[in-house]
Amino acid sequence: VELVESGGGTAQPGGSLRLSCAASGSTFSSRALGWFRQAPGKEQILVAGITAGGGGTYLDPALKGRFTISRDNANNTVSLQMSSLKPEDTALYICALGRERYVYTNPNKWEYWGQGTQITVSS
Repeated sequence: VELVESGGGTAQPGGSLRLSCAASGSTFSSRALGWFRQAPGKEQILVAGITAGGGGTYLDPALKGRFTISRDNANNTVSLQMSSLKPEDTALYICALGRERYVYTNPNKWEYWGQGTQITVSS
């Protein structure tokens, strides 16, 4: 399985960005997908996750109302729509494929990882 992220870059505070992750492999539709982020000096956290069928989502409580996750199982993609960006959103955003259908915040529950895409929010 390979996960390839795209859509990273620089945005101004208050701006929006959309990240996408394309996955290869036959297990995509039967597993949860998620986006983690790793900021310098901070622990890696699950930003958002979505169940295998797409019927359930998780968002970090601090990000609710600003970020939205979605998936397209027909095209093996997962997206993260980010709006009202803040400087503290600056981080490496990493796409991950879970070990099972449901979303867990524990990184050990995720099996495959992309290389990550950098988001920098700055004026």
